[in-house]
Amino acid sequence: MADHRIGVREFVEFTVRTGDLNPITTNSNNTALIGAQIHRRLQSAYDDADEKEVYLHTQVMVNDTAFVIDGRADGVLAGKNGPIVEEIKTSARPWADLTQNTRDRYWAQARVYAHFLCMDRDLDAIDIDLVYVQTSNDQLTRFTEHQTAADLSLLFDDLIAEFGDWLRMRSDIVKARNASIADLDFPFPAFRTGQRELAAAVYRTIANHTRLFAEAPTGTGKTISTLFPAIKAMGADLINRVFYLTAKQSTRHVAEAAMGLMELHGLVAKSITLTAKDTITFEEEPDDPTINPYMLGYYDRLKPALKDMLTHENQLTRGTIEQYARKHTLDPFEFSLDASLFCDVIICDYNYLFDPAVFLQRFFAEPDPENCFLVDEAHNLVSRARDMYSAELTDTLFTELKTALAPYKQHGVPAIKGGITKTLTAFDVVRAAVPTGQTEVFQPARLENLVAVLNGLAQTIHDWLTGELENRDQAVVDLVLPVYFAVNQFLRINDFYDDAFETKVALTPDTVTVKQLCLDPSSFIDDSLSLGGGAVLFSATLSPLDYYQEVLGGVANSLAYQLPSPFPTSNTAVLVATDVQTTYRQRQASLPTVIASLTAMVRAKAGHYLVFLPSYAYLDQVATAFTAANPDLACVTQTTNMDAEARSQFLDHFRESVEPVVGFAILGGIFSEGIDLTGDQLIGAAIVSVGLPGLNSETNRLRDYFDRKNGNGFAYAYQLPGFNHVLQAGGRVIRGAHDVGVILLLDARFATPRYAQLFPPHWAHAQVTRNPTELATRLTDFWEAHHEDSPDA
Repeated sequence: MADHRIGVREFVEFTVRTGDLNPITTNSNNTALIGAQIHRRLQSAYDDADEKEVYLHTQVMVNDTAFVIDGRADGVLAGKNGPIVEEIKTSARPWADLTQNTRDRYWAQARVYAHFLCMDRDLDAIDIDLVYVQTSNDQLTRFTEHQTAADLSLLFDDLIAEFGDWLRMRSDIVKARNASIADLDFPFPAFRTGQRELAAAVYRTIANHTRLFAEAPTGTGKTISTLFPAIKAMGADLINRVFYLTAKQSTRHVAEAAMGLMELHGLVAKSITLTAKDTITFEEEPDDPTINPYMLGYYDRLKPALKDMLTHENQLTRGTIEQYARKHTLDPFEFSLDASLFCDVIICDYNYLFDPAVFLQRFFAEPDPENCFLVDEAHNLVSRARDMYSAELTDTLFTELKTALAPYKQHGVPAIKGGITKTLTAFDVVRAAVPTGQTEVFQPARLENLVAVLNGLAQTIHDWLTGELENRDQAVVDLVLPVYFAVNQFLRINDFYDDAFETKVALTPDTVTVKQLCLDPSSFIDDSLSLGGGAVLFSATLSPLDYYQEVLGGVANSLAYQLPSPFPTSNTAVLVATDVQTTYRQRQASLPTVIASLTAMVRAKAGHYLVFLPSYAYLDQVATAFTAANPDLACVTQTTNMDAEARSQFLDHFRESVEPVVGFAILGGIFSEGIDLTGDQLIGAAIVSVGLPGLNSETNRLRDYFDRKNGNGFAYAYQLPGFNHVLQAGGRVIRGAHDVGVILLLDARFATPRYAQLFPPHWAHAQVTRNPTELATRLTDFWEAHHEDSPDA
């Protein structure tokens, strides 16, 4: 196994950094973007003998544990007297205005790289160039120092001594963890059907540093079946850290529960759940970091706080992090990120690995085979990744800011106003290029002029934000920041723009919207997964597997695995009503048949049912007609923009009431996946339509893209995403070994080969009905056959 890795930047910042946390100057959304552009520009001027992005590392032993400290020097130049290490730093502030601590960190990082190079190339001495670029005026200053290898070694030893306590703490955590894993058994009396096979496949995937796409139907116990073998692999020194990546908060709680269960069975490991910044930040924290007590002096209080929490806690949930953050007066979000460095399992949203705007640079700046990725509900990653790599801007964002800034005239604001004016002019040019009479156009090329103007505006705002404090009014900062972040996101996505993108321009009489539309993020997902060793992408609905392998970047380097359902297929009646047509033009004519079919389902056995429909308009139409036909039945309907309380009240009808109830919900919505209604809480679900996404221009572009790429445009853009919603909705019915229920598919298309071939193995026994009478007979026969097994028997 590779030694435990620590990045040079992380190593230096943890040992040298002191003082305040200021997200505007230290974590600016634009800092990395501008810095990367400047790095590329300077490196492009290197001579042939010069090297850029030079990987350097060394190994240190602490507590008999090997740690590799590594990173990439910006440049190693061929000097007359030998190699020169070049470290490039950027900021809007003049060098003289930087804090001494910031300068110390810059120099420390450069000297660490110089030390590594001396060891690597057996040098007695070396020159170090610290190149500082002030982004506000593009002024470049070069500082040079000469260091002997002996002095650099002493400087490094001093840093190691400072960091030694943390290395020892991490080493102690790893030793205690591995000792506990050696005796850790599967935390249930026995494996369910398919669990052992899935766990074994996960372990092999991690051991071989490959990828696994696994479809594990509901009831397999996917979370424990992936986490347990990953933990065992950790104990065998195959990996050192697991990232459990989820799309929803509810699945993060399931992962927390699995870690808690293993802890009850003897596991001693540190796990942490990362919560979104806007969710975990304390309400009383002021927006201005210069008066925020949780940020002032943050780094001076960080180390005692970490020692306190890590000494006393193993599961670092949101509540635990908030408890210790309050105790030590620390910003809870930043505190959680710093604590994650010492954790074995990190439970977090997809964003932290896949999103270029918020991915965890402290872990993913360099590939690390010690990291393992478990991607839960991986079917959700397809659309999420497209959104992560798409960005749009509307000109009204800038007109509104221009109006809001009109009263302000202090230093820097006129320059921002000028940048906004140029941006609005660029939007006018975009509008003028749209052919007369059209309101929407797509083009493969990016809008270079608009991008150039946005770059200038972002630079202007960046310079003002990072300038002198007395030149900034917090009210203006609050107005500017949302626009600044939106522009940065657009520019960041522009850096990724390639043949998998198109630019969409949409017009209304009053607005111009420009969208960089990512049609195929598979290469970006592949790059993200390549930052670790093994990766397991799993879901209850991952059919067909070859489709998900392609769209999630795993065609050439992954294995596919499909488990059978652990429950008896005889416990489920899967019925396809071929007399129902749900295409838009036929919905009105088929409404009586739909209502008759739904009535047959709920009258065959009294209980709790869900009916899923593809749109709110169709839902209202069907629910209204059904209620009129069945006035004695209690009905509840999903509405738009339901808050947490309303969602809970909807589910309470199923969880707390023993009276029959029929719920109407959106296919692909909040109630069609991720909810757990067991036993008699739900005994049947009807799915009306095959779930095709609504026709729209962007999905049509996606269709055309995949038609060109593999000839499967309609399937990839419409059919397969829609059918996944069907599978997810159907998966609400059977949640346990003793559940019995009905899945009613109301659409003749389900019986055609195009859809029937997509049915999972546990739907292979589906039966076709040709009218409501035949359907009622099949339902009656099913429930009579399961009378003694039914929940209320």
